[in-house]
Amino acid sequence: MGGYVAGPPVLAALVRRVPVVVMEPNALPGFTNRRIARYVRRALISFPETARYFPYGRTELTGLPVRDEFFSIPPKAPGATFTVLITGGSQGSRTLNQAARQSWPLFRAAALPVRIVHQSGPADCDELRAAFSESGIEGEVLPFIADMPAAFAEADLVVCRSGAGAVAELAAAGKPAILAPFPFAADQHQLRNAQALVRAGAARLVEDREMTGAKLFETVARLAADDVGLARMGAAARSLAHPGAARRAADVLEEVARA
Repeated sequence: MGGYVAGPPVLAALVRRVPVVVMEPNALPGFTNRRIARYVRRALISFPETARYFPYGRTELTGLPVRDEFFSIPPKAPGATFTVLITGGSQGSRTLNQAARQSWPLFRAAALPVRIVHQSGPADCDELRAAFSESGIEGEVLPFIADMPAAFAEADLVVCRSGAGAVAELAAAGKPAILAPFPFAADQHQLRNAQALVRAGAARLVEDREMTGAKLFETVARLAADDVGLARMGAAARSLAHPGAARRAADVLEEVARA
């Protein structure tokens, strides 16, 4: 999967001529995978543009394994209330937490029929929950969402970071998204992931430095007013999904081992 911890065992494998298969879920491969690219037997990738970092003929577009529950989420028909899921991951995102809090008065003043479900992480949850209860907006602030497929199913729009797992889940669920890449990710790989979804028409990109309450409100309001465009984004996201990624990865490992 790459990452610094993979370096020593992979180098040992290469020295001993043990075949190496990498799974590179980001649009831009990590440092380790870039350095060993010429030596790998197979590279399992999630974005077509990633193939250029590996020797011709050694890549396969398998995608990243995602729980089956995400693939079974049906498209959500427009309703009277527009549900926005905001999640910064299990630990939350300070940027998204601050932007969300700044946006609540704007949603209230605009009388936009919105429901906000916000996974804030544990650190800021109590303070945000208390402020949200006074905002007059429908929804809830939670430290953690255990059943994320269910939260995705209820959402008309997802606001999140753009790590490999997040974008794979968005694709599997066919959910339109506003992506705010983590600005300190290695080699800006979250930005590259977000840009790939934007090029496909599946997401809107708001960089971390631009993610304010006003920008969040403006972007959500614009998307909420365009049912056709939102459906088109969801379909574009679903077109990037790769069901059966885990099984195909297992097959590739067995093929390489037999060879």
